[in-house]
Amino acid sequence: MYEPTVARLTYRALLGRRRALILFALPALLVVIALVVRAFVGVDDKVAADLLGGFALATMVPLIGVIAGTGAIGPEIDDGSIVYLLAKPVKRPKIIMTKLIVAIAVTMVFSAIPTLIAGFILNGNGQQIAVAYTIAALVASIAYSALFLLLGTVSRHAVVFGLVYALIWESLFGSLVSGAKTLSVQQWALSVAEKVAGNGYVDATVGLPTAVILLCAVTVGATVYAGQKLRRLTLAGEE
Repeated sequence: MYEPTVARLTYRALLGRRRALILFALPALLVVIALVVRAFVGVDDKVAADLLGGFALATMVPLIGVIAGTGAIGPEIDDGSIVYLLAKPVKRPKIIMTKLIVAIAVTMVFSAIPTLIAGFILNGNGQQIAVAYTIAALVASIAYSALFLLLGTVSRHAVVFGLVYALIWESLFGSLVSGAKTLSVQQWALSVAEKVAGNGYVDATVGLPTAVILLCAVTVGATVYAGQKLRRLTLAGEE
């Protein structure tokens, strides 16, 4: 379920000059903030957890997921160039799987690695905080990539919807409204981090078994549905 040619074209599209600047900007900002906090506050496990949870996992990871997930296929559908790809003898679910793998890889590289670096800068991985949030970023990258790839397949306004979900639902409702937390990728990832970090440094409202089930369900469901939508997409690019 992996097509090297499709992957190469997707990487080229995602790592073009405009998107690359945005992808590098967010991780760079996280590292700079971590350096400043470490210089002024010193080693503080609670501050490290708050920064990695409040900025890295709650803001940076979903935004990078939006860029990578929607950018893996959305622009091709918008400008009609997807028809050339669909005309090739490549199964459409295979196209989706390839683009998902690329989106996951890009999201992980630009979110998990900076999170780990920032964590070590902040407190040297005290209480396993850096590793815990890195694992959470890796887990969230998979679900976000699948979710936003689906949005890129079904809507021409995928970036807008993705930003609404990432910035309003995840960061606002997902943090403040108890019922909404159950439907938050961020909270699912936090439940994984909670099992790794020291007691009291990561607070997740969703149990780990529930989080794992929902992460798998969203990832698989979004991928399958995206494959079906692409399969029904006409070569004229009308959908």
